[in-house]
Amino acid sequence: MQILLTVLLAGLTMVGPLAIDTYLPSFPAIGTEFGATPLAVQQTLSLFLFCFAFMMLFYGTLSDTFGRRPVILVSLVLYIAACVGGAVAGSLGFLLVCRVLQGLASGAGSVVGRAIVQDRFSGAEAQKILGHIMMVFGLAPALAPILGGWLQVTYGWRSIFWFLALFGAVMTFAVWRWLPESLAPRDRHPLHFATIAGNYLKVLRHRQFLLLAVALGVAFGGFALYIGSAAYFVMHILHLPETAFAWLFIPLVAGMVVGSAISGKVAHRYSQQALIWLAYAGMAVAALVNVGYTYLFAATIPWAVLPLFFYSLALAVAMPPLSLIALNHFPNHSGLAASMQSFIQMTLFALISGVVAPLLFDSAFKLACGVLGCLVVSLLAWVLAQAGTPAKPN
Repeated sequence: MQILLTVLLAGLTMVGPLAIDTYLPSFPAIGTEFGATPLAVQQTLSLFLFCFAFMMLFYGTLSDTFGRRPVILVSLVLYIAACVGGAVAGSLGFLLVCRVLQGLASGAGSVVGRAIVQDRFSGAEAQKILGHIMMVFGLAPALAPILGGWLQVTYGWRSIFWFLALFGAVMTFAVWRWLPESLAPRDRHPLHFATIAGNYLKVLRHRQFLLLAVALGVAFGGFALYIGSAAYFVMHILHLPETAFAWLFIPLVAGMVVGSAISGKVAHRYSQQALIWLAYAGMAVAALVNVGYTYLFAATIPWAVLPLFFYSLALAVAMPPLSLIALNHFPNHSGLAASMQSFIQMTLFALISGVVAPLLFDSAFKLACGVLGCLVVSLLAWVLAQAGTPAKPN
């Protein structure tokens, strides 16, 4: 049963990454069909990410009120509708509207899934489950652009949105058939907006929670830089075709999968703080090597992507303990805390991939420096979080 739950939750967390990454190889084709500039097409990603982040504020709270299953099922139905709309879009404007709806509907699985883990497990066991979920979910960003590239070449960009609709339908059936409700009616919170607003303010005023969320979100910003720059990095810097996105995404995601497996394996052996410090050391080495290589040499495969593998590996080791340390400050409002944590992280992801990446994606060296800058900010937030006195759970 635990294996099935892990696979189901991992599948739900894949919904968002698939919607982000599968259509990246189609950016030039979409621009050509609608007569749009690369910057205009980039907005289909940026708007999706901002809406994805915004809706994460509410999924946890809604699931605390109505239960985990109903929120996931409704979001999946809306997601399927948005995917079908994208597949038949007749203009860039309509495609943007569908991407907005996709973004609003894509985040339930990752937010509510984290709350489900908190409902059923605690401590090292929860960290182990989260690590396994991330390991399975990590397949999505690796496979998505590869599949998207071949779908683009074979059937055109619209086939990608039909594929996303099919995946959403499969997950809807799986949730309806095999995912039990984990939040008993007696443990649910009434949907009182004043109370909810007060709870959000309580979370926002929690210094350590915010610093931990920022630490994780900005560290993941190194990932965001390359995802936001993927089309330009692969096709212009590395001079590869649209079917070669695997050269970027397999190292990134393989590192994430391996790191998640390591994090789950050692959860019972090392403290959360020790794992995080080791992970920061690993990320620092990878980021510095990337800066040095891109400064001295022209970016070529495989050397331009090897440091990204080790960076994402170390990042994945840090993600479960960082997330759990933050969520443990609010054990009685795990859904709301998971929403706020995801909102902060995805807002940072959207800002970095949608605003910062276009400023840096014309140079491998600039991208490497951007990753190092993100890491420095993340490390500072982690150090400041450790400097405070742990607050009592609310």
